[in-house]
Amino acid sequence: MNGYFDEQDSEEARYNQRVNLNNQRNEDYKNGNYALAGGVIDPLPDDAPEFLQGYHAYYKTPRGYHERSLNSNNGWAIQTNTSMMNVRLFHYSKEIRTAVMIVHGDKAHSFYMGKDAYNDMINGSKYASNKELFVVPGATHTDLYDQKDKIPFNEIETFLTNNLK
Repeated sequence: MNGYFDEQDSEEARYNQRVNLNNQRNEDYKNGNYALAGGVIDPLPDDAPEFLQGYHAYYKTPRGYHERSLNSNNGWAIQTNTSMMNVRLFHYSKEIRTAVMIVHGDKAHSFYMGKDAYNDMINGSKYASNKELFVVPGATHTDLYDQKDKIPFNEIETFLTNNLK
């Protein structure tokens, strides 16, 4: 359970998740340490989905491994998202007045999230003119971490030049 719900999830499921996360927080306090959800799976199973293969190739190899990286090691505290349970993340996104550029690979497992965030931000907003969704064809989620041939530096520079005056 990741602690995030959408409008289709039931009130009872959201309530139970909050109870579980709060109970975990209390246990963590009593134990004096945080129970961890685990970092990126290692070893990687042969049938791992492509996005997990990408995470593994980044976080579990010299390419992106760091001794303090939660994804490279034992992961996030299970109750990390407790405070987010009552937050509707995009509820006020139409009110964002500052420039926003979302850069997303069209092969990323999370591509729909970038598109949804962008659409939530611009639909019905009087501040949509300085928002942009830039789609990188063929790029996965982790490609845009460090694959310099895929990161759209020119487009980012143009966006910043046009919007940070």
